[in-house]
Formats: sequence, structure tokens, C-alpha cells
Amino acid sequence: MPSINLRPWREELRAEKQRNFITSLIAVLVVAVVLVFLWQDYVSSEIETQKSRNNYLSSSMAELDKKIKEIKELKKEKKELLDRMKVIQDLQGTRPVIVRVMDELVRTLPDGLYYESLERKEDLIEITGLAESNNRISGLMRNFETSVWFSNPNLKDVSAIKGDDGTLNSFDLSVKQVTPELAEDQESSEKGTK
Repeated sequence: MPSINLRPWREELRAEKQRNFITSLIAVLVVAVVLVFLWQDYVSSEIETQKSRNNYLSSSMAELDKKIKEIKELKKEKKELLDRMKVIQDLQGTRPVIVRVMDELVRTLPDGLYYESLERKEDLIEITGLAESNNRISGLMRNFETSVWFSNPNLKDVSAIKGDDGTLNSFDLSVKQVTPELAEDQESSEKGTK
């Protein structure tokens, strides 16, 4: 005789499909959660790697900035040293000229007149002094004009002041300092152009 299955097979099939669906859903959720955690871990490790790279670059840039600053300081020191060396070389080269100019300043100085200060600005000498009379100042200017070491004396100021020995004349003048070899070259070139 044929057997009749009276069990509710459709409901059992539906319940089994629902269990399979829920199991699959849970498995997918578990896999998704695991993937999210793995993705977060990967992103976190990438962020940490980038942070370490950034820190390395920052420290390297700080070192380079420090080296650049040192290089700038060294260049500045080098320039200062080269400037000093140039001044020293110029002084050594013009030492005999300076001595000769000082000697010539003494030779051009007439009696009754003395210098209070001498200041040299390139080839111009600024002179401040005292004289017993205006004639002494005129004599000084004539001496400068006849000297081969000086040219273009220019009297800027003369004023009378009371001194212990009576009235003195305070004066300010400037005179151009020339080197005799250069003066001769200039004179010969001027004569050649005339």
C-alpha cells in the first residue's frame, strides 16, 4: 500500500531554508566583521607607516635646515675673512704710502700750527687744527699745493677761539691724497689729450 506522508514537509522545508538562510547570513556577517577589522588594521598600519615616514622627513628636513644655517654662517664667516684679508693686503700694499703721507703731513706743517685730528676717507684727508694766525693756514694750503703727495686743498671753516696763549684760529680743511706715480700718470695723460 502506498504510504502517505502526513508530516508537514513544506513547513520543515521552509524551516530548513530559513535555518540555512540565517546560518548563511551569520556567516556573511562574521566574514564582513572580520573583513572590516582586517581593513581597519590595514588602514591603521598604513597610517602608522605614513606617520613614521612623515616623522623621518620632518627630522631630515630639520637636519637639512640646520646644515643650511651652518652653511650660511660659514659663507658669512668666509666673506668676513676674505674682506679682512683684502683690508690687510691693501694695508700691507699701501704701508709705505701711508708712512710717506704721514711724513709729508709733518713736512707741510708750518710753525705756529698744529693738527688736532686727521681722518682719512678713501683718498680724502679731513684735517682739523689750530693756528696762531690765518697766514699760517694759508701757508699750510700753499705747502699742500706744492706737495707731490697732496692736491686740491679745500678750506671749509676758520673760526677764532680764545686760548690760554691768546686768540687762536680753529680750522677745518680737506685735501686729496695722491700717489706721486699716479699723479705723474694723470698729468701725462692730461697733457696727451690737450
